[in-house]
Amino acid sequence: MRRVSTRLVALLPLLVGCLIGIAASPAAADSKTVCQQTHPTTGKCLVWVVVEVPGNENVDDGPKDTGSGQSCYWDGTKQGISKPPPGPVPCTSEYGYWSNTYRCYIRLLDPQPPAGDPAWEGHEPGDGAVYDCYQPQVHLLIHIWADSPPENSGTGPSPRDVAQLAIDDMALRAIDVGITPEPGANRVGLVGMPVWMWAANPDDHTYGPITATASAGGITITATANVQKVTWQMGDGTTIECRTAGTPYTAAYGKKSSPDCGHVYTKSSAGEPGGTYTVTATSSWVITWEGAGQTGTIRLDGLQRSVEITVGEAQVLVE
Repeated sequence: MRRVSTRLVALLPLLVGCLIGIAASPAAADSKTVCQQTHPTTGKCLVWVVVEVPGNENVDDGPKDTGSGQSCYWDGTKQGISKPPPGPVPCTSEYGYWSNTYRCYIRLLDPQPPAGDPAWEGHEPGDGAVYDCYQPQVHLLIHIWADSPPENSGTGPSPRDVAQLAIDDMALRAIDVGITPEPGANRVGLVGMPVWMWAANPDDHTYGPITATASAGGITITATANVQKVTWQMGDGTTIECRTAGTPYTAAYGKKSSPDCGHVYTKSSAGEPGGTYTVTATSSWVITWEGAGQTGTIRLDGLQRSVEITVGEAQVLVE
């Protein structure tokens, strides 16, 4: 475990020209993570890929990024410092490289203090080293002793990377498909009759909301995920977008149409492969994250499940 001692050196004069870099960073380019292969049994994603989203797409699919995901940040709240507020900082400056852990710019003290100097905290020169630790936010310079060089946050993960770790812990998966007519050889729907679709037994992992926290590289991020929509491909060329989990069908509804997620087939499935329609439900998630004085949005798409349903023509008996 790294050990550290500190010694107050000086209160530097106020600087002209701010080094803080706290101003809001430009938003990151829109992108989303798409699942290329979903496990058919668990509904979890096996292969994720990141794709760019055109500026005119997904305009209503959740909040836009307000942070760049910069890996270096200042947060003085642990020291009881509220101003300046938490936010990104340049990862390097004339004072060295930034460490999120120590919340300062790190530079090896040159020359090193002589043997017996209090900065060594009883250690001998060559046993670790003494470093300058400068906080331009409060214009404070201290000396720290460490047995190995303090971490360089500019080479570490970004808040967005840490948010992805939190998402991994959520174990998100595709919805369980609820649909009438029910899948199965003995279940047949009819042309012209309402079809109801819904997320069966939705929980935190299949529909949200779900929240998780992850830490890495001196960064702690909290992320919250919700399903934004479920896109239903009905097998007849029709695509239905549902912004709710849908309403489960019961016999009490009779021939009524679904109030929020439904479809009507205009032809039977007899001409389809296997005599059935393949219905695929694809979940689109929106994850908002915050931490390191930044916020952002990650979109996940492509978690899906499919079922086979049979739709037939009503038979009319003529004597």
